[in-house]
Amino acid sequence: MKKIEAIIKPFKLNDVKTALNEAGIQGMTVTEVKGFGRQKGHTEIYRGSEYTVDFLPKVKIEIVLPDGQIQEAVQTIIKAAKTGKIGDGKVFILGVEEAIRIRTDERGDSAV
Repeated sequence: MKKIEAIIKPFKLNDVKTALNEAGIQGMTVTEVKGFGRQKGHTEIYRGSEYTVDFLPKVKIEIVLPDGQIQEAVQTIIKAAKTGKIGDGKVFILGVEEAIRIRTDERGDSAV
C-alpha cells in the first residue's frame, strides 16, 4: 500500500476529483493548506501599501491505495492538475505499513 499526497492549486480540485472518480478511485482526504516553492510568494498592494504574500493557498489531497493503482492515480492527478504554469504543485508517494478500518477491524488492502 502507498499514500499519495498531492499539493495542487485550489481551483483544480474539482477537476482532479472528477478525473479520479472516472478512473475508479473514490476515497480521498482534502485539506486546505498554505505554502510556497519556487514561486516564493508575490507582492500585493492593499490600501496603498505594498506587502508580500509568502504563503499561497493550496489544496492537499491524500489517497491511500493498493500498489497496483498508484501509477494510474498519479498520472490522473498530474493530467487533471496541470496548467503548465509555475505553482502547479507536487505529488509525493509514501509507503504505508498498515491500514485498519475502525468499523470492521479489516486490515491491509481490504481496509482501504
